[in-house]
Amino acid sequence: MCDGGIMDYYALVFGSIFALSFLYILAKLSSRGTKKLPPGPSAWPIIGNIHLLGAKPHVSLANLAKTYGPIMSLKLGQVTTVVISSSTMAKQVLKYQDQDFTSRFTPDAVQVHNYCKYSVGWLPICPQWRKLRRILNTNMFSTNSLDANQHLRSRKVKELIAYCARCSQEGEALDVGQVTFKTNLNMLSNTLFSKDLADPFSDSKVELKDVIWGIMAEIGKPNLADFFPMLKMIDLQGIRRRTTNQIGKLFKLFDDLINERLEEKRRGSNEKGDVLEAFLNISEENPEEINHNNIKSVFLVCVLFSL
Repeated sequence: MCDGGIMDYYALVFGSIFALSFLYILAKLSSRGTKKLPPGPSAWPIIGNIHLLGAKPHVSLANLAKTYGPIMSLKLGQVTTVVISSSTMAKQVLKYQDQDFTSRFTPDAVQVHNYCKYSVGWLPICPQWRKLRRILNTNMFSTNSLDANQHLRSRKVKELIAYCARCSQEGEALDVGQVTFKTNLNMLSNTLFSKDLADPFSDSKVELKDVIWGIMAEIGKPNLADFFPMLKMIDLQGIRRRTTNQIGKLFKLFDDLINERLEEKRRGSNEKGDVLEAFLNISEENPEEINHNNIKSVFLVCVLFSL
């Protein structure tokens, strides 16, 4: 090995040692002054307790709870996590200390397009969260609202039965998963927008299913940026890039639907009586309560977690 090669080798070794030492010092400094935490296993430098999770984290956590008790703390990378593994402790947290534990950790994947800043699903408890929650309870989840949309659900179920009957008569194969997805999507889209977003007799909207399932897959993946925040700018796994692209497609669809409805309202068309109409009316009367970003984020939550 030439002198230059030897120098490059030692530079790489010492550079790696320096980088790891720097990360370890940062982790130690960030842990200073933290409140007293529940018992838990000793953390390794840099990775913390990630190595203890294994291929089945739920089994690993249950085994760790036998040693450290029903409430324990783990260090996952640079993120401190408190794990509760008994019904008694869960009741204490969820029923009696719910205000302290309501705000959730926000994964890097849902921070794209500022989605988490407008979504009732990710906002911490604050005046904006309370306003959005009240609007949703009144216009979507109340008994009156659900009863008013019962005819839509009945109609879509009848269309599904008719489609299955036609496939049976013609001897065509029926993709149950695909047809069920489209029926659920049309039930939801008629409630929100008074129109079908997927035609069960056509494959023209297959891409929409791919986008929705793609977002769910990306949000559910373990992301190094969530355990090591300093890696957010690098996006080693490409999760932020792919989620930005996929959520952008849905937001463009919602923008088109909102703009289409606003144009209809300007022309004086009859009100549809759907969720979009209610939200736009509230936005016109009280813009500080709900805006177009809130509306798109609400629709995204509905589409992702209702299908």
